[in-house]
Amino acid sequence: MKNKVLVKIIIPDIDESYDVFIPISKKVGEVIILIVKAINQMNPNQTLASNKILYNRYTGRDYSPNLLIKNTDIRNGTNLILI
Repeated sequence: MKNKVLVKIIIPDIDESYDVFIPISKKVGEVIILIVKAINQMNPNQTLASNKILYNRYTGRDYSPNLLIKNTDIRNGTNLILI
C-alpha cells in the first residue's frame, strides 16, 4: 500500500487509540474530519468535535490542516495524538 500509511492515533478525549491507514494524498484537515467521523460512528455515546489538531506523540509537532500527509514526517508507525 504505497498510497497509505499505517499510524496509531491516540484520542485522549475518549481514552482510546486506533491503528489507522491514512491516504498520503489527503490534507491533514481532511484526514482529521474522516477520523472524527469514523470515531463518532463507532462511539455514538461520545461525540468528538471536528476542530481537532493532530500532534506527533514524540516530537510534539502539530500538523497544519493544509499540509498534504506526504509532505509531512508522518510515516508508517508514526504515533499521533488527536486533541
